[in-house]
Amino acid sequence: MSRSDLKLRPVVAEANPTSPISEAYRTLRTNLQYAETDRPLQLLMVTSAGPEEGKSTTIMNLAVTYAQMERRTILVDADLRKPTSHYNFGLSNRTGLSHVLSGQADLSEVIKETRIKGLDVLPSGPVPPNPSELLGSSRMEELLGKLREQYDMVLIDTPPVLAVADAQVVANKCDGVLLVVNARTGKKQHAIKAKNALQFVQARIVGIALNQTAHREAGPYYEYVDRT
Repeated sequence: MSRSDLKLRPVVAEANPTSPISEAYRTLRTNLQYAETDRPLQLLMVTSAGPEEGKSTTIMNLAVTYAQMERRTILVDADLRKPTSHYNFGLSNRTGLSHVLSGQADLSEVIKETRIKGLDVLPSGPVPPNPSELLGSSRMEELLGKLREQYDMVLIDTPPVLAVADAQVVANKCDGVLLVVNARTGKKQHAIKAKNALQFVQARIVGIALNQTAHREAGPYYEYVDRT
């Protein structure tokens, strides 16, 4: 498949950086920076309790806002079951994270530049038969260590917490976890269950982003809620 065949999705923070929605993403970024008081937040995992809550849209726009403040940023698509980052940025998914974790490629061979200055993407690669095992492997630890050395900000997209074990496997390898909750369709008990599941593996939940909250002027946008 050529890049021209890939479906591009709008990145609001890039396409309309002065819009209220883009400002909401920048506010979210700023709030996350204040969560760095205890220790640096360089590896941030973004997930949700269930599907269709907006985690991938959130991490995509958040990555753009970090790059816009001239922080070298990479978005890692660790959703090895339903990857989306290659669609969002019009990239090929023929090679990616699954190839590195299975020993079929080097990290440098699969990282892809985007049209946005300072933002790279590590696509998921082909869907493997054993996602949880790959994400929990020593190769994943080694990969994250290399990304720490190469980038100012590493954003990791994972499957929803309640769907599979993948998010829990990755969570305690990161400096923090942002939980995205759809304020309109998400269920409180599911969010609580997801939070408990993350805390069970000693993940550091740095906050909750409420997606699709009502606002008089901006329309649907994100609000940051402290984890406490």
